[in-house]
Order: sequence, then C-alpha cells, then structure tokens
Amino acid sequence: MSKSKVIKIIVVVIGIMILNSVLFQVRETEQIVVTQFGKPVRVIQQAGLYVKLPDPIQAARRFDKRLLVYDVKPSEFLTADKKNLILNVYVTWRIVDPRKFLASVRERSIAEILLADVAIAEVGAAIGNIPLSALVSTFPENVVVDSVMAQVTENCRRRSLNSYGIDVMDVRMKQLRLPEQNLESVFQRMRAERQRMAKKYRSEGQEEAIKIQAEADKIKRTILAQAYRESERIKGEGEAQAARIYADAFSKDPRFYKLVRTLQAYEKFLNEKTTVVLSTDSDLLRLLKQGKPGK
Repeated sequence: MSKSKVIKIIVVVIGIMILNSVLFQVRETEQIVVTQFGKPVRVIQQAGLYVKLPDPIQAARRFDKRLLVYDVKPSEFLTADKKNLILNVYVTWRIVDPRKFLASVRERSIAEILLADVAIAEVGAAIGNIPLSALVSTFPENVVVDSVMAQVTENCRRRSLNSYGIDVMDVRMKQLRLPEQNLESVFQRMRAERQRMAKKYRSEGQEEAIKIQAEADKIKRTILAQAYRESERIKGEGEAQAARIYADAFSKDPRFYKLVRTLQAYEKFLNEKTTVVLSTDSDLLRLLKQGKPGK
C-alpha cells in the first residue's frame, strides 16, 4: 500500500471520528441536555440530527421523556385511629425540566429513590389523618381513597417539580394489607360489625312483621265484622221471608199447616228408642188413629 493511500485512510478515519463527535441524533422517546465542560448549555426535545462541539468540550446527556412507572417498596403506616397498615403504592412520573433534573438528580435510579421518599412521606401524612374505615369499609360512600391519593399526587407533584424538574402524574395505592399481628383483631371487629348489622336487620324485620301482623288483624276484623253484619242482614231477610211464607200457608189451610207442624215436632223427639204414654184425648193419639189432628 502506498503512502498516499495510508494518509487518505487516516484522514477518513479522523473525519469519521470528528463527525461522530460533533453529530448526534435525538430520538422521539428522549430529550438531550448538551453540556459544556459539565455545565448545561442547551436542551433539545425535538427528534432529529444535531451538531455540537466535539468531546470533551461538549457532551450530550440523554434522558427519557416518556411516562415512567416506579413501584415503591411496601411501607407500614399508622392511621388516625392507631391502626397499622402496609401499603404498596406506585408513582407515574415524567422528566419535564431536564436541565434541573441533570443539576439535582442526574440519574434515573437516584430520581426513583427520591420519588419514593417523597411519596412515602406524603402518603404517611395523609393516612395519619384518616381512620381505617375511610380506607376499608363495607359502605362504599365512606371510602375516601381516591380523594386522599389525589391530594397525595398533588403534593408530590409540587415538591418534585420545584426540586427535581419531575412532574408526578399520579400516585396510586396498589395494595393494602394488615400486619400479621393485627389480622385477628381486625377480623374480630369485622365479625362484631356483621353481628351488629344482623341484629339491627332482625330487629327491623321483627318490627315490620309486627306492623304487618297488626294491619292484617285489623283488616281481618273489619272483614269479619262486615261479613257478620251482612250475614245477619241476610238471615233476618230469610227469617222474615220464612215468616211470610208460614203466614201465607197458615192462612190458606190452617188445618194442614197445623198437621205439618205437628209432624215436624213429633219427628224431632220420636225415634225407635222412645216410649210414649198418651191419654185418650191426646192429639198425637188421635193423629195416629184417625190420620188427622184435632180441631
């Protein structure tokens, strides 16, 4: 290989190294802070190809601009009614001021540690102001988890923006559980609460049953009274009608009517076991002998 070719190769290599040192690409998912001798001089958040001074004069520090999620390590908290809870929370966050982020945090791993400290402090302060029943309850209207976590999110956002250039988008409760030593006492309280509710419902049911029974008895008495009144009316009308029929029959043939009535009377007290002693002038004897009653 000739000397001139070697020189050309060296020049090309040096040129590539220079271009690689001064040209850099910004991707859609990242933002870059250009530093000069370690101090930020420019922030680039639009994707494209850019130029800077060669290293080590200027350097490009890359930071993710996507929404990031960090699961905070489970921590134990104390509620306002002195109940211990273990909470898992997660934080969704984004770097919105890369210049401040670089100056105060520098690395994502450090940022997550700081965010965990902020989140735990804010969650602890919020949980300490509310009772356990505001977090776990059989009555949905008593649970205030959403409003509490919204306030925690706002507090974390304010502190992180001012200190680290981080916008905390959301802080959410991932899991809530009780320490093992507290489970039995909580279960006992839950059983007592269920028993109290069951007793209340039974009492209300018995009270309602008494009301229904009393109302039914009232309706029953009313119906019976109306039925008795109607039956007495019908009975009276029937007796009156019967009396008219008897009177009409008696007036048409008094002797036949007397015969029928006499036979009906005899039918009631005479049977195969009855022994009757009759006088000679008895109507019954006369009826049996002659076939007709006396006048």
